[in-house]
Amino acid sequence: MRALLIGLLAALAAMPAAAIAQVAAPAPAPIEVMILGTYHMGNPGRDLANMQADDVTRPDRQAEIQAVTDALATWRPTRILVEVERPAPFTVDRYRAFRPEDLQTSRNETVQIAYRLARQLGHEDVYGFDEQGGEGEPDYFQWGRLQTWANANGRSRLLEETMAYFQNMVAEEGRAQATHTIAELLIRQNDPDFTRSGHSRGYYGMLALGDAGNQVGAEFNAYWYMRNAKMFGKVALIARPGDRVLVLVGSGHRYWLNHFAETAPGFAAIDPIPYLRRAAAASPPRR
Repeated sequence: MRALLIGLLAALAAMPAAAIAQVAAPAPAPIEVMILGTYHMGNPGRDLANMQADDVTRPDRQAEIQAVTDALATWRPTRILVEVERPAPFTVDRYRAFRPEDLQTSRNETVQIAYRLARQLGHEDVYGFDEQGGEGEPDYFQWGRLQTWANANGRSRLLEETMAYFQNMVAEEGRAQATHTIAELLIRQNDPDFTRSGHSRGYYGMLALGDAGNQVGAEFNAYWYMRNAKMFGKVALIARPGDRVLVLVGSGHRYWLNHFAETAPGFAAIDPIPYLRRAAAASPPRR
């Protein structure tokens, strides 16, 4: 035993100091990331298929949203990120101007959930992590290019069927508002099967479009991946080891952003559904 100990000490003595420090230093705490996908409560009409959301400033909906933020607050997020584009240091000026009375006038989910929760937790800042195309940047959503190729090559039916699928889906979600609380609607938006099937149909279904010289479907997927990769890259720039980061984003982004949170080194994905179920249980029943 003594000879073994002497050998171990000799081996350590022969190691460079930097290598010894690397062996001895504990790994930094992971950045926990909760990707909370949501529908657009303010009806901006920016998507190909848009749900007609009801008025979330109504007293019943306000009580439901408060139940959601109360449940999320128990996770104690240290940073909250929203789907707006901001330069470094990524802080959102509008949050600093936020007042509780804004909850009675703005239907935007950023205000209703993110700003409400951040103020409830006493956060000084909310951070914007979106990535949009602009001068010198690619178009991250090349639907028009897909349409042009499909129409010219007799494949327009695939796009028509895809559009019909999503229009039926958002119509079903719109009808669900009559009988479901905000928490229950968000549970559906964050269900892994829901996000997986929507992504498969809306993006991977497009891989078949194109030819050997013009793979428009593959590039459609690649640019969407790029946008989400850049968005998650900003999460990495904003957060610090040990942070608990709540990311509020349109549910279409959840597929890739959650993938990165699950697989990128130094991160850990947190499932929002247990918190949403708690909010659903605390919400007043729908009449």
